Amino acid sequence: MGGAGADKGQRQAMGAGRGHWVRRDAGIIQLLEPPFDQSPLNPGYIKGYVPGVRENGGQYTHAAIWAAMAFAALGDRQRAWELLAMINPVNHARSPEGVATYKVEPYVVAADVYALSPHIGRGGWTWYTGSAGWMYRLIVESLLGLRLEIDKLHVVPCLPADWKGFTIHYRYRETVYHVTVLQTRTGNGETSMSVDGIEQHDKAIHLVDDRREHLVEVHVPVAEVN
Repeated sequence: MGGAGADKGQRQAMGAGRGHWVRRDAGIIQLLEPPFDQSPLNPGYIKGYVPGVRENGGQYTHAAIWAAMAFAALGDRQRAWELLAMINPVNHARSPEGVATYKVEPYVVAADVYALSPHIGRGGWTWYTGSAGWMYRLIVESLLGLRLEIDKLHVVPCLPADWKGFTIHYRYRETVYHVTVLQTRTGNGETSMSVDGIEQHDKAIHLVDDRREHLVEVHVPVAEVN
């Protein structure tokens, strides 16, 4: 996310991390593995948590969201959305068994999810605004691709291959921009953008508060499965 290292090194690091901390069987993304409970090393206050809870080997949701953002930054659409599905609290409560395991509200973000038996998959501290704020940014910025730069709105989505697109109604002060994003196989393989029918060569929406409604179309190359 910070841009450190070459592309090959970034992908190698994320691939190694995915093999260590993404647990599809339990639907959790751990901060680290194994927990600090047998080692004489002292990493600081996280060792105060019991093994498998919060930062000490559990899912610390801040970091789980950052992992999804990192995959999106690499253009790895499949894994970015896969991790979002694992983090999404609703998906922990799709069955009576899931509800009995998760044990907390499925409509708010939990700061942590336990990762050690007999409490694997149990939600921890809920109504946690920090993780909720990062999840909002993951969805809106990293996946739907909306990024505000002062008075310019960029749209660089990272969508699943089977999405046709989406529409968002963006209000800038007292002016509404209706933005339609479409994945397409036509064209030269590059993203194109028009505002009220006028092509935007810099591929940015220049926001003006003229109290009118504006129509924006963004055509992006269809996602490739990777």
